[in-house]
Formats: sequence, structure tokens, C-alpha cells
Amino acid sequence: MKRVQYFFFAFLSISSFVFAQNYHSFFPGQLWNDNKGVHINAHGGGILFNNGIYYWFGEHKIEGEAGNQARVGVHCYSSKDLYNWKDEGIVLKVDTMKGSRLESGCIIERPKVIYNAKTKKYVMWFHYEQKGMGYQRAASGVAISNKPTGMFRLVRLFRPDAGIWPINVLSMHKNIKFNSIGAKFDGGYCSNDVDSINFVGRDFKDGQMARDMNLFVDDDKKAYLIYSSEENSTLHISLLSDDYLSTVGKWVRVFPGKYNEGAAMFKRKGKYYLFTSACTGWNPNPGRCAVANHIFGPWKELGNPCVDKDSETTYHSQSTYVLPVAGKKDAFIFMGDRWTPQNAIDGRYVWLPIEFRGDKPILKWYEEWNLNRFEDTLHKK
Repeated sequence: MKRVQYFFFAFLSISSFVFAQNYHSFFPGQLWNDNKGVHINAHGGGILFNNGIYYWFGEHKIEGEAGNQARVGVHCYSSKDLYNWKDEGIVLKVDTMKGSRLESGCIIERPKVIYNAKTKKYVMWFHYEQKGMGYQRAASGVAISNKPTGMFRLVRLFRPDAGIWPINVLSMHKNIKFNSIGAKFDGGYCSNDVDSINFVGRDFKDGQMARDMNLFVDDDKKAYLIYSSEENSTLHISLLSDDYLSTVGKWVRVFPGKYNEGAAMFKRKGKYYLFTSACTGWNPNPGRCAVANHIFGPWKELGNPCVDKDSETTYHSQSTYVLPVAGKKDAFIFMGDRWTPQNAIDGRYVWLPIEFRGDKPILKWYEEWNLNRFEDTLHKK
């Protein structure tokens, strides 16, 4: 019996050695295994840095096209070095009960988690669509937890800023008249001027549409929701309440009619930056970036941050988050997703160092890189 036990535990040790990789670099676009030897399953995700540990939250996908809907929930991983990730399990679960708010088959996209020091709660926001409604609900979901690894409890599903005009409202919006006469939608784009159609007025009472989203916490601990709205035609930036559980009605429209999604915000040397993409469904497109001196703008477009081969597809990815590297000055990582809608679970991750030419962020392709690149950049200055 002891000999059988010996061989059994020896087999486990060998298996762990074979499948658990120890990374010392990033390999953009390649399979990235966790501590169990399984490709990391955290798509459209974001990172929380808390007490010396990074937590990566993202959409858990399953095989096939069914994986494009939420069949499991939100997955969490933890890491101390950003290369090697421990599977912390599912922290927000879908429900198998028919008609429940998070029924299996609903849509939960781009989950992001931030920590509220006042309430000592971890707060998750995500884009939510009710099962069977496609992308028409266009709502925000909010959940909370006492610890980063969950479980998270759903607090509310809603559309932001109901009954409140944006800071930069136009007089035509307040007519509340929705004029869709002659408007044509082609691949998600509307042929007419979005202000003349007045999506803002149409959604004034029930709240603004909220699809692709992100969160940003400023130096003063005020938090903001950034999301694609008005049929994806316009970005909205909205201030959150002190507990981070709702919007407070102070918001602004950014780039009306420019059709941006995949927004990811960060701050460098007092300036605010945005990475976004165009709206081309699952297909990649040229990246976009912008800068502002104030989070509510005005925002200046800077063009495509990618500068070499495959720049017209953002290296076959779409922006999802920008990660400030703890303990390193002026160090930011662009996080992108390579979507594979035919087999959702196979989606890959494109992490690249952000460099700068003056005030413009730059992305270059690297087959392999590590965090020493930031130190090398500092030494060159």
C-alpha cells in the first residue's frame, strides 16, 4: 500500500512539474497557462492591485460560440509578479434558475473591480445584457464583496444617469424628440448625425445605454465609469458615488458620433489618456488614443498608438485595460484581447509595454518582453 501511495504522489509531483509553468516574460498572443497548467480564462478583464497582490478579473468562456454568453461567470486570478497567475476560481456566478437576473446565457462583459477604502468593499462593475435580448438592455451591473476573491453579491442592474443631462448637453437634446427618420444602421454605425437623432433625449428618462465599459480611480480616490453609449456612437464618462455603487449624475459626452468602444483610461504626469477601438464587432481594427488635462475634457484625439506591422489591427487585438505597474515609475501595460468568437475559450491576451513620444502613447510589437524594459527606458533618459 505504501508503495502504491508513493507512486501516486510521485505521479502528482511529475504532473505538476510538467503542467505548471514558471514564466519570466510576457509572450503576447500565445497560450498563457495558470498554476494548474490551464490557459487563463479571464477575457475582457481588468486588474486590481491590493496589498501587494495583483488580481485579474475577466469573463470565463466555454468552448464554441455558446461561450460568447455568460455560462459560468467572472473568473479571478492572483499574482505577485504579473507573469505567473494562481487560479482563484469563479467570484461572480451565473444562475441556473430560469428568469433570474444573472441567468446562464445572459451577457456579462468587461468586469472591472476597484476597492473602496471607506466602505472596505470590493466593487465590481460590468456590462450586462438580459438573456434572450441580444444587446438591447445595454445596462450596468454592480456587485460587491468583502474580499477580492469573492464571492461577489449582485447589488443592482441599471442604466446610468437617468433623468440628468450631461455637463456638455446641447439645446437640441432637451427637446426629448427622437428623430430616426431616414437614419440607417450599417454594421452598428448610424448614417445620421447622432445629435440630430438625439439618443441622449430618447434615453433621458430611463438612463443612458451602457455597453463596453471600464473604471478609473483618480488620485483623490474619486472613481469614474467610462462606457460606450448612444448606440455605441459616443463615449460617456460619469462620476461614481463615494461608495462606488452608483453614478451621481455628473457626466460628460466624449467624441459624439465617433463610435468608440473598448475604452481603457490611465493617468500620467497629470494628464488623462484613453485607449479605444472602433466598433467592428469581434473583428480587430486600428487602435485609437486620446489625451486630456481634465477627466471631463476637452479630449484631443492622437490617432493610432500602434507604429509597426499589424498596426491596422492593433496587433490583432482590442483594448480592455491599462495596468500601472506597482513600484515602477512611468510604467504602464496595454492589455488587449484577441477574440475568437467561433471558439470563445481560445481567446488570447496581448500585453504590451506603453512607450511615449512626447505626450503620445506608443505601442510596439514584441514577441517576448519583461518588466525590465521599463527600467531600461528609465536608464536611457
